Amino acid sequence: MRIVIAGGHGQIALRLERLLAARGDEVAGIVRKAEQGDDLRAAGAEPIVLDLESASVEEVAQRLRGADAAVFAAGAGPGSGVARKDTVDKGAAVLFADAAVLAGVRRFVVVSSMGADPAHPGDDIFDVYQRAKGEADAYVQGLDALDWTILRPGALTNDAGTGLVRLEAHTGRGQVPRDDVAAALAELLDTPATSGLTLELISGSTPVSVAVKSVAGN
Repeated sequence: MRIVIAGGHGQIALRLERLLAARGDEVAGIVRKAEQGDDLRAAGAEPIVLDLESASVEEVAQRLRGADAAVFAAGAGPGSGVARKDTVDKGAAVLFADAAVLAGVRRFVVVSSMGADPAHPGDDIFDVYQRAKGEADAYVQGLDALDWTILRPGALTNDAGTGLVRLEAHTGRGQVPRDDVAAALAELLDTPATSGLTLELISGSTPVSVAVKSVAGN
């Protein structure tokens, strides 16, 4: 498969790129800065330099044409202000989804956040983030032209992955290593029967591949 990842220099994205490249997929990652390209190449991915805060839907669609799947893993990051929650966590996600529709890329996987909700209350920066992610998710869920899956991990850690997770519509709060999030994304990309599902992910006792097959109904 050819897979294009938005937010290609993110911590989860770099892990996912390594996994996909290692299994023989063709991977490209969209990054904002040319100097991030070496890290992507080291992970086995082709860097595409494009700023999703200023690009047009046609420019993004041009980079997506010919792909078998697209992954939205971009984020404004913990140090960003309120404005960039809207322009990246929501705006870039909407743009990337629209570009996938325009490019004819049906398989679309979103890295969201546990608790994302367009009606999330509060004015703290994390509240704004949860609303932005929720609004982006709701937009993607409304696009019939996409075979979408939304993954909402719990609290992310840099612990070594165990390969054992809990993946359900509602898991309750918990932590999960970024390694295991990347592993789950790789499996979800291979499992189109998970289209139309919004899933939460935390550490658990089920191997990733078994957990994905279970939610897919296999």
